[in-house]
Amino acid sequence: MPSKFLAVSANTVQPEEGGPAPDRVISGDPKFRSWNVDEQPHGLYAGIWEATPGKWYIQYDEWEFCHILSGVSIISEEGGKARTVTAGDSFVLQPGFKGTWEVVETTRKEYVIKL
Repeated sequence: MPSKFLAVSANTVQPEEGGPAPDRVISGDPKFRSWNVDEQPHGLYAGIWEATPGKWYIQYDEWEFCHILSGVSIISEEGGKARTVTAGDSFVLQPGFKGTWEVVETTRKEYVIKL
């Protein structure tokens, strides 16, 4: 029987590469790498995401828990305040969140997403 224990590690799966849609980029040339460690029915995902410096517009339809592993980013909510996140910070972005994500120093996070 396969194990029901999954380590969240960039060493367990090959990364997917990408970036924000070109029309969402505000500055820089941000690139993404994602190690999607687990995917469950009904839109539940867990893994690691990394982004290089740049700034882009974000809009969340999903719920996401994030835990920053390294780097520095500034997340600004439309009509709200900007928050700087660094290693050790954890937060949730709820459906309907709109604003910008700016990677100041290459940022790596663990995530759990529920669509």
